[in-house]
Amino acid sequence: MSRDIWDPSTYARYADERSRPFFDLLARVRAVDPDYVVDAGCGTGELTVELARRWPKASIDGFDSSPAMIAKARELGAMPRFFVTDVTLWRPDRPVDVLISNAVLQWVPSHRDLLEHWVDALSPGGWLAFQVPGNFDAPSHVAIRELCRSPQWADRLGDYDRGSPVDDPIGYLDQLSDLGCRVDAWETTYLHVLHGDNAVLQWISGTALRPIFDRLDEDERKRFTAELAVRLDEVYPSRKYGTPFPFRRIFLVAQK
Repeated sequence: MSRDIWDPSTYARYADERSRPFFDLLARVRAVDPDYVVDAGCGTGELTVELARRWPKASIDGFDSSPAMIAKARELGAMPRFFVTDVTLWRPDRPVDVLISNAVLQWVPSHRDLLEHWVDALSPGGWLAFQVPGNFDAPSHVAIRELCRSPQWADRLGDYDRGSPVDDPIGYLDQLSDLGCRVDAWETTYLHVLHGDNAVLQWISGTALRPIFDRLDEDERKRFTAELAVRLDEVYPSRKYGTPFPFRRIFLVAQK
């Protein structure tokens, strides 16, 4: 894309909910005293710091394609080294003992090829762990696609349809097993309870809507989000305690 579409403050609004899958993923990585640990697509770096807490003797790198995210990460003043690079171009200069990728690969159309490179980059006995959203058929994404194809937006957004950019757990299990890994694959549907007006809209504004916002000017974004908010409030009605928001995620942990 032509500019950095990621807004750290918007993305961080639901930091607790977004960090939970990271810790669930990390819990299945049983590496002992790794020498080199990498967080691929580290965002604002807070979770990379958790890797340093778990493995304090390791050299830890975190990288992201977003300069805004990495600038925020560097403000932490923490041990990991943070740098900007594209996930498809990164190649380590030494074997990696633990490679973590949290909610990144859904943005990489060629990520199935990338997984092969990542397995090659692991040290013998090294660990690859990643999770991706599996909610692309959820009502939130259906509402986005329907609005993009509606008469008022079809000329600008009618061609926007990411489909399902990720595989199912068995697909990843097959691929990583064929690459010689011992694989743990599973999926979880989290039931987040969101608060505030237009709660689901606020959630997806930091993720799913970013590529759409990149194609619209400020006035168009306001009109699009106003129309989308009505649709989302219909399919995700609020309760007295908040707005329940189911979110499916797919997890893979592979040891080389």
